[in-house]
Amino acid sequence: LALNPWDVVLCISGTIISCENAIVVVVIFYTPAFRAPMFLLIGSLATADLLAGLGLILHFAFVYFIPSEVISLLTVGLLVTSFTASVSSLLTITIDRYLSLYNALTYYSDRTVTRTYIMLILTWGASICYGLLPIMGWNCLKEPSTCSIVKPLTKNHLIILSVSFFMVFAVMLQLYVQICKIVCRHAHQIAVQRHFLASSHYVTTRKGIATLAIILGTFASCWLPFAVYCLLGDYTYPALYTYATLLPATYNSMINPVIYAFRNQEIQKVLWTVCCGCFSSTLPFRSRSPSDV
Repeated sequence: LALNPWDVVLCISGTIISCENAIVVVVIFYTPAFRAPMFLLIGSLATADLLAGLGLILHFAFVYFIPSEVISLLTVGLLVTSFTASVSSLLTITIDRYLSLYNALTYYSDRTVTRTYIMLILTWGASICYGLLPIMGWNCLKEPSTCSIVKPLTKNHLIILSVSFFMVFAVMLQLYVQICKIVCRHAHQIAVQRHFLASSHYVTTRKGIATLAIILGTFASCWLPFAVYCLLGDYTYPALYTYATLLPATYNSMINPVIYAFRNQEIQKVLWTVCCGCFSSTLPFRSRSPSDV
């Protein structure tokens, strides 16, 4: 096949995504202090994004060096699983943040750990099921007329994925609205109790809302164009449209480590320690809630 520049860009993006998220996975896996629910969820997100990056690399390699229908189904299944798990992990992190604020007194309990494992099982179980559909026969290799904008996925399969995304986005939007309300209420109560100035309360509230807006805005700007095009597009449309909307979606996996991992002070401490050559996996950490991450 003639080398497609878009595929090269996707492969480069996959390489960057893999390197970033591999760092997060290694840090969380080899640091015993990172066994709290919030770090497990961040690790799940990093693992999903790592697999997405590897999937982009493998898809490029197999398409141009080992072309095969079976391998194509496997790589596409891996991409569907990893990107679905990435979006679902973002939802679980949002739920965890909301519950850490709504049930602050009972958050640090065994129930939270159990709930975290249940969310992880559901997240990866559903993602794997979505990814297995093309391999189990739900593909358009035998009927090209049923193909979607992402071959060999069928139009119906992509519609299900798109509708699932919009449902996840709607839930995340609602949860972040509730989080904003709780943050504003808490900031006002603290300002009243400590006799802070109104300007201080305003600055604290504005900072919290701005952070949440950046998180949700980044997620929406990366994934919404592709999700909308999945519903409206057709396999007869130019492939350029698919690449132009899919590439920003991959950037979400590139940005996630920056937003959810590298901004975390505990992870920063470990990274700086590793860079200094004096790594210790038993460093003491201050207990933090997901709302701080």
